[in-house]
Amino acid sequence: MSGVDAPKIVMMKEVLVCNIEQTNLVKFPTLSDTEDRDASQGGGSSGPMPRVLLAEDDPAVRSMLQATLERGGYEVVAVPNVRDALRCIATEKFDAVLSDLHMPKAGDGFTVVSAMRHTHPHAATLVLTGHPAIEEALAAIRFQADEILMKPIQPDSLREAIRAKLVKPVAHMPTTPESVASILEHGLSATIQYWMTLVEQDEELSSVPLSFEDRTGHLSNLIADLIFRLRLPRTAKADASASARQHGDLRRRQGYTAAMLVEESRILQVSIFNTLQNNLAKVDFSKLLLDEITIADEVHSQLKQAMLSYSTSVLTATGSRQHSPMNA
Repeated sequence: MSGVDAPKIVMMKEVLVCNIEQTNLVKFPTLSDTEDRDASQGGGSSGPMPRVLLAEDDPAVRSMLQATLERGGYEVVAVPNVRDALRCIATEKFDAVLSDLHMPKAGDGFTVVSAMRHTHPHAATLVLTGHPAIEEALAAIRFQADEILMKPIQPDSLREAIRAKLVKPVAHMPTTPESVASILEHGLSATIQYWMTLVEQDEELSSVPLSFEDRTGHLSNLIADLIFRLRLPRTAKADASASARQHGDLRRRQGYTAAMLVEESRILQVSIFNTLQNNLAKVDFSKLLLDEITIADEVHSQLKQAMLSYSTSVLTATGSRQHSPMNA
């Protein structure tokens, strides 16, 4: 060993771990390399370990990051998706969150960071991204995240970034969260316009020539029924939507098929969630998951009512033709 210089000894002690998402090799120190640095990287040897929520959909990267943080003296709760992250944020306390930006959709990390900011305003928020070119996403996140970290990142740099945010936390102005019902109420026009854009891109739906009013006239009533239901107590039973039944009968007379009615309803749900996505900074995340369930259930209930009315109208029209004088 006498002929080997010091830098080569350090290199021999390192373990190479492949970051699959970026296909770059990240130098991962072994325990012997990190033991002497644990006290300065994490919360130190005394007191409870800082709790970090780690949100990363890639299993290999998630495991690597978790091991890196735990060796630095952090208690880590690792989750693979946004839904699990939101559940943890709503039920547990954390000192920091480290989230991938793409999980797998662009901007998923922004959802996690926004939830942490509203639920735990004093927690440090950090985002990992390997896509520096999407400036609009990064610009949006800067309003919420304390720091954006570029992949690949060295373990020491990652631990130090979190430690620095915990030692000198950034003061955040408190925000008043807004209910999903209120966001949908204020964003009604945007929801309808987005819905119309998607419908115009659908070859089958757009094949039926209708004016903007005839195409979208039902939406304000359906969304109003949804908003009413969102504001009901959780235990209250909502009445079936009369507006949805009227819509089903109208669409039959306008020449829609049953399949087109189903597709139109799917697009409505997509448009509603798009409005919420565009207003994440305002959302009351403590109720978001329950509200999402209510939205899905109400949209499906409205589709059922529309289909019942559509089917009844078809049977009535068929019966009328069979009993007409020309068929006697």
